[in-house]
Amino acid sequence: MHIPKQAEEGQALKPLCVDLDGTLTPADTLWEGCLKLIRSNPMYLLFMLFWLLSGKAKFKQRVSHYIQIDAEVLPYSKGFLRYLQEQKAAGRELCLVTAANRDIAEAVANNLALFDEVLASDGKTNLSGKRKAESLVARYGERGFVYAANEAVDLAVWKHAAAAILVNAPAGLRSRLERRELAIEAEFSKQGQGVLKNLFRVMRPHQWAKNSLLFVPILLAPSQPLSSWSNVLLAFIAFSLTASSIYIINDLFDIEADRKHPKKCRRPFAAAVLPIPVGIMIIPLLLTISVILAWKINVMFVLILLAYVILTTAYSIKLKLHALVDVFTLAVLYSLRIIAGVVAANILVSHWLLAFSMFFFLNLAFAKRYSELHNLAEAGDLLAATRGYVVRDLPIISLFGVTSSYLSIMVMIMYIHDLQASLAYSEPLWLWGISIVLLYWVSRVWLYAYRGKMDEDPVLFALHDRMSYFSFALIAVSFWLAL
Repeated sequence: MHIPKQAEEGQALKPLCVDLDGTLTPADTLWEGCLKLIRSNPMYLLFMLFWLLSGKAKFKQRVSHYIQIDAEVLPYSKGFLRYLQEQKAAGRELCLVTAANRDIAEAVANNLALFDEVLASDGKTNLSGKRKAESLVARYGERGFVYAANEAVDLAVWKHAAAAILVNAPAGLRSRLERRELAIEAEFSKQGQGVLKNLFRVMRPHQWAKNSLLFVPILLAPSQPLSSWSNVLLAFIAFSLTASSIYIINDLFDIEADRKHPKKCRRPFAAAVLPIPVGIMIIPLLLTISVILAWKINVMFVLILLAYVILTTAYSIKLKLHALVDVFTLAVLYSLRIIAGVVAANILVSHWLLAFSMFFFLNLAFAKRYSELHNLAEAGDLLAATRGYVVRDLPIISLFGVTSSYLSIMVMIMYIHDLQASLAYSEPLWLWGISIVLLYWVSRVWLYAYRGKMDEDPVLFALHDRMSYFSFALIAVSFWLAL
């Protein structure tokens, strides 16, 4: 934060007019409102196209009529907010002036209890640019106010202001104001990582480890040609990029819910450190690359990838809101990776493998939900936001999960003594080593989940757990001895 000496005596006492989007909060409330509306019912996307024909003011009014932005969980510019609190304590008049609809502006003003007046868009006037300047000049007079904002479009207002306050402003905007000989009362720099780093974060490359499941079928069917391995590698890249696009969709639709979560509130969209339009633009790019790679494998793989996209999108928008439906969907999505690996490698699928994967991944999905609810219980919350569970569901969820985990091991034990195993392996009894280690590992996962020591995702837990790496090494050795 930079606060230079005031240009005029008493200048700081002039009314301070504050922009909302990008300034008071780094978030864009209109984009967030649109996403929230589409999530409630995707059909609203068609209605929104017609609303735009009536102009921006009417469009904003329509959106705010159907949804409400939770002002309590909005990320606010902390340094600037403290400055406003100091100015308010000193007796300065504060005005929230924004192009956002009045419903949103008043919700923010009521939450912060700082502003003496609110000027905002209504169904007739879109209060931005010149209209905002005219409104402020009519209210306070020429050079009768100080204006705090963040974008070049605000220059239309600043030329009528006595001084400027820069908040989260891009490089170069300060020099443009100085060339206009406008005093800068204070400056609050944007905090956090750059766009590329945050974009990389929102793609969640650490989650690509889940797509290593595509290699399971070809590992269980040794002596495959190099072309099969190259196809599976392409499949892995295609699935990873597709998964990243879905994670972005999921984060966009979950912004408000993530802000209520003790850890997810730091995600780039929830923290408003990555613009929503950037996420929307990167989604089709990732999907296009994925489809091109999938097409190089075969048509059936393209169809499986399409099914994965549809199912994961449905999960992000609706299915994860319903108890049990969400965990079964996650189990299917994990198993779909196994099927995709079979199709990419062009090998036969074992019904034993599909049965094992369904129970095993159902167990992981229940473990994820259990861990989330356990953390909520520790934080004193009773209801999971955007989930169909309550804290008192913990005992039954653990019962479902542990049962599923042990059933998966039972399926594997039955496979060991099946004719199919005796034909595929020279020493199938060594597969008992895999069964024993997996039995230990799933038991350990649930023990750590019960103790609250899991990071809400058993896959991420495994990636950071030394004993998990040791267990996987033992599984690899047992598998090699069984061949």
